[in-house]
Amino acid sequence: MNGFRKAIGAILILGLFSCAHHQKITSDQGRTMYRAKIQTNILAAQHAPYFLVYGHQDAYNRIGTPAAELDEQGREHVYVDSRRAAIYFMVSDFSTPKGDYSNLIYRIHFPRVPYSLIPFHLSAGNNGGLLVVVTLNAERQPVLVTTVHTCGCYLSIIPTTHLAQNSFPEGWADQPVYVYGETLPGRLNLSGLSKPKVLIHLRPGTHRVMNVEAVAENRGYSSSRPGVIQAPLLPIKQLERLALNGGTTSFYYPTGIRKGHVKGSLKPWESVLLGLFALDLFVGSDKVYADRGQSGNIFYTSLKPWNRSASDMWDFGRFLQFWGWRL
Repeated sequence: MNGFRKAIGAILILGLFSCAHHQKITSDQGRTMYRAKIQTNILAAQHAPYFLVYGHQDAYNRIGTPAAELDEQGREHVYVDSRRAAIYFMVSDFSTPKGDYSNLIYRIHFPRVPYSLIPFHLSAGNNGGLLVVVTLNAERQPVLVTTVHTCGCYLSIIPTTHLAQNSFPEGWADQPVYVYGETLPGRLNLSGLSKPKVLIHLRPGTHRVMNVEAVAENRGYSSSRPGVIQAPLLPIKQLERLALNGGTTSFYYPTGIRKGHVKGSLKPWESVLLGLFALDLFVGSDKVYADRGQSGNIFYTSLKPWNRSASDMWDFGRFLQFWGWRL
């Protein structure tokens, strides 16, 4: 019973602090659109999402490029350079009893979530990121859009109108979905869009996903329009080869107890408030998205320790089953 009370307390703390970030988005918070620079007609380029960033005047709200340097003492310093943007991608296939699917996985990073008490930023810390996964069926139609921070937090799974009704969780209703203070659509309508793109709205400060839309490609978001930034679409493996002093270093810790975590991404508030419940001192720290055998940790999406393996997003078929989806 005592353990149960602690669990409930931790969940309430998470809900309280995650919802406390809300501030009204005002007209003076500049908006900037990031879109992938299409260099080749590859599948990943065709479905690369648009990112609408609010508060772009603040460097910490800009999508950046992970980089490395040596400080004055000759120590390695890994950071996210807000002066240039990049969108990273990888492709991963998976199968279920119902069919074969392809995941187009996109990764972006920000310099930091600033420390703030009002509003309180639970996820304050450096080098945080976001994953957007577009799941295609065998006909190359988008059927799911999954968003999650690269710590495994704030997961949302949004179906599209291409997903068969018998693949939805039991009792699913096309109602807005509440994700720790953010309200997202219950389904994305792709009807009538010959080249649909996913548009992700990102809240300033915390970089939480605060809306997801389906839009027509280039409609109002031409690369020549002011306020639109073209970011190169780069293989995600490049994050393991950041230039440093004539050589390279990884964005992730290669060994030790933090193996597989993003360097410099410790989130003190999350560690203090949620670490005991999650049985993970580094809860909230951003991670590599890879097989646990290679990464050294699990990309879990449930805070409950007993759900760690079942909610691992790398095994996408089992991950979907855990969250009730029946693809």
